[in-house]
Amino acid sequence: MTGLSHASAQAVLRVSIREHRIPSAGSKPYIAVQGPDGALWFCESGASKIGRFDPDRGTFGEFALPTKNATPIGIIAGGDGNLWFTEKTANKIGRITPRGEVTEFALPTPNAGPDGMMLGPDGNVWFSETEVSRIGRITPDGRITEFSDGITPGSKPLSIAVRDGALWFSEAAGNRVGRIAMDGKVTEYPIPSHDSQPRAMVTHPDGSIWFVETSTNALGRITRDGCITEHPVPTPNASLRGVAVGPGGDLWYTANFANKIGCMAPDGKVRGEYDIPTPASGARCIAALADGRLFFTQYDAGLIGEVVVS
Repeated sequence: MTGLSHASAQAVLRVSIREHRIPSAGSKPYIAVQGPDGALWFCESGASKIGRFDPDRGTFGEFALPTKNATPIGIIAGGDGNLWFTEKTANKIGRITPRGEVTEFALPTPNAGPDGMMLGPDGNVWFSETEVSRIGRITPDGRITEFSDGITPGSKPLSIAVRDGALWFSEAAGNRVGRIAMDGKVTEYPIPSHDSQPRAMVTHPDGSIWFVETSTNALGRITRDGCITEHPVPTPNASLRGVAVGPGGDLWYTANFANKIGCMAPDGKVRGEYDIPTPASGARCIAALADGRLFFTQYDAGLIGEVVVS
C-alpha cells in the first residue's frame, strides 16, 4: 500500500457545506444521481420513496413507491429517459419517470438483495444482487437476466461502474473487484489489503476506476489491466462510503464515522477533509452534477448536503 502522511497533502481547498432538509421524517437518503431533468434524484430507503431535489431552487419533490417498506438503495439514470432503482427488501427493480410514475419488476431469484446500479454500454441497466452474489441486467421493457458464473460465492457485489464496454463491480465480502463483459463473462481481481470492504465506485476521466475501502480507510484505484493501488486517508477509522469525481479530476469522498467530506487528488494526495455541520449525519453517497456541483446524502440526519468550493 502506498503510504501517505497528512503533511504531504496538497494545499487545502476552501470548502463550505450547506444542508437541505428532506421533507419526510425518517427518509434515510442513500444513493443519489443526476436525472435527465438536471435535478438530483435519490432513494429514501427509510420512507420507501424516491426523492427529487432541485439544486437551483433548493426545493424537494417526493414520490411514494407502490410497495411499502421496499428499502430503495441504488438509483441510476437509464437510457430511456427514466430513473431506475433497486428495492432491496422488496426484491424488485423500479422505474420512475420524471413525472413520478412508478413501475416495479420482481426479480426471479428470491431474497436477492438488489443494491447498486449502472447504465451499461448495451443500453440496459445492470445491478448487483448482494445477497446471492450475482449481477443482474434489466432491459428497458423489464426483461431480467441474472449472471453468477465466475463470481465468488458469498462475495456480496455492491457498487458498479462502467468502462471500456464492460461493467466493474466491488465485492464487499470478497475483497475483490470484478469485471463482467456484456456476454456475462466475469474476471475478478484481488485487492492487496486484507478485508478492505470495497464499496462505492466511480470511473475517472483518465480511464481508471476508483473505489472506497471502508475497512482499510483508503481509496483504491484499478487500471484497465487490473492493477490496484491503495491510497490512505488521514482520519483514522473514517468509514469511507461514497466517492465521486469533481472538477479538475479530484476524488471527493464521504467519511461516515468521521462525519467529514474529503478531497483527494488523482495522484493519491489528500487535499483536505471538511467537517459536516450536523453531527453524526451518516454521510453516504456523493454525486457530481454535470456542472461540477457536488451533493451528498446524510442517511442518519435526513439531509442533502451541498459542497461549495471557493
